[in-house]
This record gives sequence, structure tokens and C-alpha cells, in this order.
Amino acid sequence: MPLPRVLITNTVPDTVLEPLNGLAQVILGPDHGLMTPREEILTMAPQLAGIINQGELRVDAELLDHAPNLRIVANVAAGYNNLDVALMERRGVWATNTPDTFYEATADFTLALILAVARFVVKGDRFVREGQWKRFEPGIWDGTLLMGKTLGIVGYGRTGQAVARRARAFGMNIRYTRRQVVQDAEYCDLDPLLRESDFVSLHVPLTEETRHLVDADRLALMKPNAYLINMARGPVVDEAALVEALQNHCLAGAGLDVFENEPAIHPALLTMDNVILAPHVGGGTHESRFQARHLCARNVAAVLRGERPLTPINEPELTR
Repeated sequence: MPLPRVLITNTVPDTVLEPLNGLAQVILGPDHGLMTPREEILTMAPQLAGIINQGELRVDAELLDHAPNLRIVANVAAGYNNLDVALMERRGVWATNTPDTFYEATADFTLALILAVARFVVKGDRFVREGQWKRFEPGIWDGTLLMGKTLGIVGYGRTGQAVARRARAFGMNIRYTRRQVVQDAEYCDLDPLLRESDFVSLHVPLTEETRHLVDADRLALMKPNAYLINMARGPVVDEAALVEALQNHCLAGAGLDVFENEPAIHPALLTMDNVILAPHVGGGTHESRFQARHLCARNVAAVLRGERPLTPINEPELTR
């Protein structure tokens, strides 16, 4: 009897596949970080028992209609806004994510963006590389000291708390907001957090409630010398409103790892020296990527054995 087929939407090291040895025929996608085109996935979908999704593959009615034998989709990410979780549950398909594998790396990168915008790291690098540096000029490159500044963290799950630990080491004061109201001196509602913070870092999932959570009205609450860091999802920020706030000097700058319509970026952001742009790489380290992929393989292996996956998002009806 042939082994069930599992698609991994791009190429991974052999060591990641160890949990699937003897359980599945693995189909690898393209190399260099590219994802298998959707059209190809739809063509092979009828033969698939599992998908390990490393990109932004939408798992919706169209894909599920093409995949009657699909049993699990494992996202190599903490987020899962690309999955129609409720529909997957009704169709008897497990959805899983990797909630614990990327948050430390994401917290590292959050501090990297904060330091980069506060100390003109990218602008200074370009200044040196372009041969403009002729002599030591004290004062003109003076940035912002982190010690004593207030970091407002929007979303205080694993990532937000990891960011707070790092920020405290720099002597920063912490304010945070989260869905659950708690009795904590550092907790406050979103609007006062925006008013008080020198840096605001976003770490919420993308939901209907968080889409454009930071819009023109909320950007207007921030200090004109404050910085916005988006490590959540692009649509959490109204990108056009952010551009307007930056153009009108209502903010000192921004650090963005995600964008509203990525990979497309608002053209005005590309011209701003006070904005640091990154290609959605905040959680990406060798260690975190291996851990996430390996966990996904273990989740798929468990389902193929008839077991419950380790990190389920839904509870599907198993009598298909």
C-alpha cells in the first residue's frame, strides 16, 4: 500500500523530515525560499494527506474542495490567518501552528529595529559606504538613549513578554496592553499607552478586531518624537495613515518588518531615512526555523498515525 503523500511547500533539510520517515511520501517544493505555486498545489491536492505550509498558502474552500483526503495543514508559523480554521474543522482537517518556536527570535529582532531607528544605524551605514564620511563630527549622529524611555507593548503574549525582558535590560520602562484586563502597574489600555510611550511595539495576531488597530486617530495620540515598531502583521497598521503621520512629522520614525500588502510597500516609505524596512524576517533564525519545521513534521506524523497533533488550533470532526 503506498504511503500517504505530504507536501512541504518549499525545500527543507533532510534532518527536518526524520519524524515522517516510513510514514509518508514527502513532496518538496522549490528551493530559495519560494513557495510551490497555488495552481500546482491545487493540481496535486487530491493525492495529499498533509501539507506543511511555509508561506502564505491560503487554505480555503477552493483548496479543501480539491483535497478530499487532506487530514492536516501544519503552518510553520505562530500566525494562522491564512487558514480558514472553522471550515477546516467542519471538513475534518487538523490545523496546527508553531506557537513557541519563533517568539525569542522575534523579540531579538524587535530590539534590533528599536536600536536601528533610535541610533540611525542604517542611515549611518549608508553614509559610510557611500564615502560621505570625511571626519569625526560629534553631535550630528546623536540618537535616542533607550534608558529611561517607555516602551509600549501592544499584545503581551510570549513575544511581547520576551520583548519586555530584553527592554528592561536596557533600562526601559514597560507599559503593555492585552485583551485580558489585569491588575498590574505596567498594564494600561491602548490609548493611554500610545500617549505615554516613546516606542510602541506591536505583537498582536491579525483578526477582524486588530485590522487597522493603529489607524490615523490612534497615530495622532502618539508623541511626535515616538517610534512605531510593527512586528505583528502588516494590516494591523493603516499604512497610508502611517505614511501621512511620518510626512507630517507626527512621529519620529518607524521600524517595519511587515506591510499591509506585502511584498508591495507604500512607495513613500522607501524614501524615508527615518523608517527601517525588513522583509518579514523577524522570527527567522537557523535555530527557530529548524524547530518550527521539525514540530510541523511531528504534528503531521502524529495525525498520520491516528493521534492528536502536538499544537492543534482546531478540533476537527474526525468522522469524514
